[in-house]
Amino acid sequence: MDTADRWLLAEAEDGGVDVAPLGPDGLPAAPVRHEADPAEAVRRRPDVTRWVWRSTAELYPRLLAAGVRVERCYDIEDAETLLLGHEGRSGSPRSAAAALARLRGTPVPPDPPQRSAAPGAQPLLFEPRPAARLSLPDLAAVYAGQQRRHGLTEHPDRMRLLTASESAGMLVAAEMNHAGLPWRADVHREVLHGLLGERYAGGGEPRRLAELADEVSAAFGRRVRPDLPADVVKAFAQAGIRVRSTRRWELESLDHPAVRPLLEYKRLYRIWVAHGWSWLQDWVRDGRFRPEFQAGGTVTGRWVTNGGGGLQIPKVIRRAVVADPGWRLVVADADQMEPRVLAAISRDPGLMEVAARETDLYQAVSDRAFSGDRAQAKLAVLGAVYGQTSGDGLKNLAALRRRFPRAVAYVDDAARAGEEGRLVRTWLGRTCPPATEDDTGEAGLPQDDPSRPAATTGARARGRFARNFVVQGSAADWSLLLLAALRRTCAPLRAELVFFQHDEVIVHCPREEASTVVDAIRDAATLAGRLTFGETPVRFPFTTAVVGCYAEAK
Repeated sequence: MDTADRWLLAEAEDGGVDVAPLGPDGLPAAPVRHEADPAEAVRRRPDVTRWVWRSTAELYPRLLAAGVRVERCYDIEDAETLLLGHEGRSGSPRSAAAALARLRGTPVPPDPPQRSAAPGAQPLLFEPRPAARLSLPDLAAVYAGQQRRHGLTEHPDRMRLLTASESAGMLVAAEMNHAGLPWRADVHREVLHGLLGERYAGGGEPRRLAELADEVSAAFGRRVRPDLPADVVKAFAQAGIRVRSTRRWELESLDHPAVRPLLEYKRLYRIWVAHGWSWLQDWVRDGRFRPEFQAGGTVTGRWVTNGGGGLQIPKVIRRAVVADPGWRLVVADADQMEPRVLAAISRDPGLMEVAARETDLYQAVSDRAFSGDRAQAKLAVLGAVYGQTSGDGLKNLAALRRRFPRAVAYVDDAARAGEEGRLVRTWLGRTCPPATEDDTGEAGLPQDDPSRPAATTGARARGRFARNFVVQGSAADWSLLLLAALRRTCAPLRAELVFFQHDEVIVHCPREEASTVVDAIRDAATLAGRLTFGETPVRFPFTTAVVGCYAEAK
């Protein structure tokens, strides 16, 4: 039987794979072998602890479909993305073919276009997008080059940990897509009928929306389309009321009989469009919702989904997320994750002391700096992270700075670096893209006052984003290690990870495994904190619920 710590796997043009063990230098340590079946190639080598391959998102679903699970992997194209960012080259082509071209000094090919999920296309979600397949020697050269580049980063050990954890996240995402989130279509239909009423033939608005639209029109004394913001703004203007938008907070301040039915219409309209009958038909198959999770889909490392609004399931729709008979959902929410991460990365003694407790962190902060006013303490902490530095936010920030100076200085320094166009990194080394000459808020950066000059707008917007990036991105780094640890603990169980978003994870498991999973989540959070941030007193507690239905956890 073949044994080695690392094996490289390269996809071949005939649908098979070439495999070879890797030596300490990252290059093949034995002759290349061709295997006709990728799943069999992996299955025949159970002692391999880490597979090195081009793309987890493209290869691993094929292995899972064949019943093959791997313990660890190294995703070359994902690692290239992280390394390019660290080198200040975010946005450069990230494919293995592009990495090889840069290594050889030849023209760099553009990346193939990203595939978007189409409604109703679940059976096709895991087909590979067109991409250049490299020979095993070429892929090995790229991998060996990446190992050398890791050694040139600011903190090589942290960067290697980030790359490994991101690759683990890719495995988790593929396994979550394979398992799917349990979904009861019959319950979903009952919820929709209760909220929206009967469906009319021809795809028009359901009964309840039509009734509310009539109420809105009656309140204005003329026909108004409540689904068209411009029409609503015009109707208010004709009634002598000036509004700039139809946002909830602005409408709630108005005294007009159209406000109540209009707000209710907007709430139900969002459900009808985003999670109505058409959504149910398009995205739920065989009792499972598979939105195609994508690890590291944003600049900060947060996950995204490739369709179906998988990370924005309204509370009322969560009634349809029901565990299988005899199974349970273990729903775990991280408690006040951002301020705890800020304590760990800033090494502020006072904030670390507060974050060492599993009690309400905001209340503890308020007792120290805000005379027991928890609401003010929460606003101050979130204001420091998100950049609310004017009005009451400025006063709160000053109070926070007096009590926790190193924590506030940490995010202030990040904001300053962002404004100056310097690279800003998370604790493990994920890098915020550098500013461009016309950077006015693209790539997820928030927009500032449009009346300001573009250069000023972009610098200040990027400063605020960088302030948030070092916290949110470091939280994403921690979350990856949490998932990796939890995945490892759940491997010998029947339990399956089925949902993850930022600070929440759901595990679907047999009833008898629920207590084991609860303990595993707690232990994984502790281990992830130690691996990510080193030895600190900071704790990362979870609020955990064992329920039969997702809605019961809230």
